[in-house]
Amino acid sequence: MFADAFSWAVHYLDVLTHMVWQIYWPLAFGLMLSAFIRHVLPVSAVSQHLGQTSVKSVSLSTLLGMVSSSCSYAAASLSHTLLSKKSTLANAMVFLVASTNLIVEMFIVLVALLGWTFLWGEVLGGLLLITIVALLFSRFYPKPVEQTLRQRLAQEDSSISQQHSEHHMADCGMDMSAHQKDTMDDCGMDMSAHQKDTMDDCGMDMSTHQKNTMDDCGMDMSAHQKDTMDDCGMDMSAHQKDTMDDCGMDMSAHKHAMDTHQSSMTQKPSKVGQAASYFQMDIQMIGKEILIGVLVSSLLISIVPLEGWRALFIPPSVNMPFWLHSFFDVIIGVFVAVIAYVCSVGNLLLAAALWHGGISFGGVIGFILADVLTIPMMRVYQKYYGTEATKWMVALLFCAIVATGLLIDVIFTSFGVSVSSETLRPLIQDGFGWNTTTVMNLIFIPLSIWFYRRGATMNQHMSM
Repeated sequence: MFADAFSWAVHYLDVLTHMVWQIYWPLAFGLMLSAFIRHVLPVSAVSQHLGQTSVKSVSLSTLLGMVSSSCSYAAASLSHTLLSKKSTLANAMVFLVASTNLIVEMFIVLVALLGWTFLWGEVLGGLLLITIVALLFSRFYPKPVEQTLRQRLAQEDSSISQQHSEHHMADCGMDMSAHQKDTMDDCGMDMSAHQKDTMDDCGMDMSTHQKNTMDDCGMDMSAHQKDTMDDCGMDMSAHQKDTMDDCGMDMSAHKHAMDTHQSSMTQKPSKVGQAASYFQMDIQMIGKEILIGVLVSSLLISIVPLEGWRALFIPPSVNMPFWLHSFFDVIIGVFVAVIAYVCSVGNLLLAAALWHGGISFGGVIGFILADVLTIPMMRVYQKYYGTEATKWMVALLFCAIVATGLLIDVIFTSFGVSVSSETLRPLIQDGFGWNTTTVMNLIFIPLSIWFYRRGATMNQHMSM
């Protein structure tokens, strides 16, 4: 028993290490390239043009999604932001689909795992899904439900704006009062201290002279008072000048320090630094998902034999129409995606396992596209938009994904595109050794670590 468990653990670690070695460089390269693209074309540059659903707005939403983060949760958050900024629901959903299915790093990893045929299937499937989603959400999403959704978003924006305003006023009041207190304490201490000493000196002289002068006559008193006041006034004005000079010196020094800090904060970072900051933020968001995808996929590959995967699907020997067979495969692929909870790039590893288990080409494409329908993603939608709005979103997305999977199967079969397992790459191909994978990993492992650290430093300075 112990020997069997140990043997399985060794096999699992072998599958895991080979899979990490295989996907590391294409994933790192894709994320770095995506970071540079995001720097060139920021999100704010096109979000203002999504207020109406048209061919132009759908194209802009697609482009915006392609250059955004590949994390499904981040895509859900950004689509929620677009809706809050008065984007149409169709444009926001197109952005969501494009952000999770038409991204550079996904293309590179897909080629590395399944080959070029699946890349073209994913690209065509993504474009078809975007078209169908735009049509369904613009024509069939209930207007009363959308109106309720808009009211929910408006209330949320109003609450957040009020909190930000109160927080900003509190911060400004605290900073101003603190700075005023420090400045007044410094200047007031010197002024009050000198005023006390000077008044004591002047008062002593005045009282002494007043006593002597009162014994003589008023003329002498006024004369001496004039002399004494001249002396006291000279002393006071001289010390006041010195004290104000000291306070002014302190204030100017403080202002110089503030100007220096502001200058360092507003100094424009380099293009590499800005791209690295995007890269670091993407890793923070998507790293956990990719890790889960690798672990779960390796586990499934190591413990589930090919016969187990084939048991989920209808064998080709069953006599049924092609479209019906493809329909069941797509439904099964979407169902597996829903319960797998692995999204974005991570689900490509599971897609590879399903393909090698016997699912159809359209079923694999449907599984990949269904990463927006995982159970955790549904919970995010419910939190953002409410239960009723989420039900309609999930239903329309499900119909669009199933229709896309069926169309992909029909198109590729009609054109005679070969998608048999023999024409594709093995799931675990180049291992450790002197080959292309090793060379690329030797380049991108240190490069990605340096790029990540550069981005972390940049984001840390920006948050100060």
